[in-house]
Amino acid sequence: MPHSHASKPPRILIVGGGYAGLYTARRVLNKLRRDEAQVTVVDPRSYMTYLPFLPEAAGGNVADRNLVAPLRPALKGAEVVTGHVVGVDHTRRTVTVVPPAGDEYELDFDHLVVATGSVSRTFPIPGLADHGIGLKTVEEAVSLRNHVLWQLDRADSTTDPEVRRKALTFVFVGGGFAGVEAIGEIEDMARDAAKNYRHISRDDMRFMLVEAANRILPEMGPDLGLWTKRKLEERGIEVHLETSMESCVDRQVVLKNGVETPASTIVWTAGVKPSPLLTDFGLPLGPRGHIDTAATLQVQGFDNVWSAGDNAQVPDLAVGEGAWCPPNAQHACRQATVLGDNIVARLRGRRQKEYRHKNLGAVASIGLHKGVAIMFGRIKLKGRPAWWFHRLYHGAMMPTMNRKIRVFLDWTLAMFLRRETVGLPQMAHPREAFVDAALPEPMLRRADRSDNLSLVTGDGHSAR
Repeated sequence: MPHSHASKPPRILIVGGGYAGLYTARRVLNKLRRDEAQVTVVDPRSYMTYLPFLPEAAGGNVADRNLVAPLRPALKGAEVVTGHVVGVDHTRRTVTVVPPAGDEYELDFDHLVVATGSVSRTFPIPGLADHGIGLKTVEEAVSLRNHVLWQLDRADSTTDPEVRRKALTFVFVGGGFAGVEAIGEIEDMARDAAKNYRHISRDDMRFMLVEAANRILPEMGPDLGLWTKRKLEERGIEVHLETSMESCVDRQVVLKNGVETPASTIVWTAGVKPSPLLTDFGLPLGPRGHIDTAATLQVQGFDNVWSAGDNAQVPDLAVGEGAWCPPNAQHACRQATVLGDNIVARLRGRRQKEYRHKNLGAVASIGLHKGVAIMFGRIKLKGRPAWWFHRLYHGAMMPTMNRKIRVFLDWTLAMFLRRETVGLPQMAHPREAFVDAALPEPMLRRADRSDNLSLVTGDGHSAR
């Protein structure tokens, strides 16, 4: 409930608990004096997801629970509210929160930080909404893993060559970090899993990576992008450049270059866009829907509203005039530090600093013991050294010591134990077995079982 400005300290209200939101809140909490301000974080999820580990979770190298940081333990001293912010009244300085249960209500603020992050950028491609699988949340990563392993079960159990071909075809759209890392990890997992099947080998599978540009991993530069493409192709992965997916109706994938194939697995990783919720926040937006933000991370035209991360259009002073910071974790974490310092400085009547950060480089894993990295703009690594650097960097960046230890333990155990390749496709609908048992009519049970099987196998057209 809203507090009285006269009786309580000012409230710093942070909308979003991702990179920018979590790290801003932690920075502010570390800087504040006792009772100097109240920090409130509002997010529909009660945890922050470490997105760079989603491909490893999909491939089974990191346990899903270990790539999320629960907000309440990570933000001791802050108020964490689970819910959606659906509107902002800047005159009254209030936001409207819709909780998961009960009626909506208002929270007031003295300083507002908008860090809603991004969502998958999609296009109106026929069939995509029905059959595409995203990779922006831990739930999607786990679902993708279970789905892929279930396709192997289907293929091993059928004598129908068309069903088998469809089940063993995996299409990934988007050749940036997410797409390349995802196809690398999933191909590795499928290759390992095939050893457990009598009627499946890696040669029976078809992996396709589709990219509209003329190269993959553009952030890595042309030489590392070409090296990565060559390594993927050596593993039997088809890389289709300068093309796009035109349709996937009924899971029949049609590419612009004329390639056509049935595929039960269609993974969409073709970029991100700012959260569409921003249109209801009454803030100035850039041409692509990002919040127009000054180098101090204050929203243009406001002295008490701030933004950072994927939903913010922040000038990249290290690059020069007209450049904007790309939407990645490196910038989000470092912007949060400056943002937190600037809010505290504002509370104390001090001057704000501008955000300036020179890109330290980039790392990408393309499967177990395989990776590429570029450090400080000039040092380039390939293969196992890059993969080790990828793990050390992201392991160190994982928030909270609890999660760092758990992630490194996952990796350590994987050095001595075989990869787990058990799929649990029914996890998406855990009550089905009970409902089936509870239905009084055998006919209803048979119909329900048939509908649900279509949904799980990926051949159904509806979701319940």
